Amino acid sequence: KLPLTVEEILNFGESNRELFIKSSTYSIIPITVTEVGLTISWIFSSDPKSISFSVVYQESEDAPLDQCKVLIPMTRCNSHKETIRGQVKVRNSGIYTLIFDNTFSRFISKRVFYHLAVERPVIYDGSDFP
Repeated sequence: KLPLTVEEILNFGESNRELFIKSSTYSIIPITVTEVGLTISWIFSSDPKSISFSVVYQESEDAPLDQCKVLIPMTRCNSHKETIRGQVKVRNSGIYTLIFDNTFSRFISKRVFYHLAVERPVIYDGSDFP
C-alpha cells in the first residue's frame, strides 16, 4: 500500500516510480482527492510479463467495501509489450485506488514502472478579453 495525495503526485516531476509485486500478491496506490474536477492520469509498464490493473473509488477510508465503485474493472494488461496509459476524472472527493494485481501469477514476481500525473481543469474567466 502506497498512499498518496494530489500534492505528492504534483511533486512527482517527470520521474518514473517502481513497484515490486511478488507472485500471488497485489499492490495498491490509494490517492486521496479533496478537489473535484481534477484528472488523474497514469502510464505504466511491467517486467516480465503482464499485470492486471483496476481503479476503484471509495468515499472515505472507512466506507464499506460494498459501497466502493469500480471505475475500471480488473483487466489483464500486456504492459510488458506496450505502455499502458489511462486517466480518470475526479467527480467526487474521496479515495481513488489504483490496483496492480499479480495474484494470477504463482511463481513470477513483477516490476511495474509507473508515472502518475494530476491535471487541474483550465477555467476560462474571460480576464484576457479587452
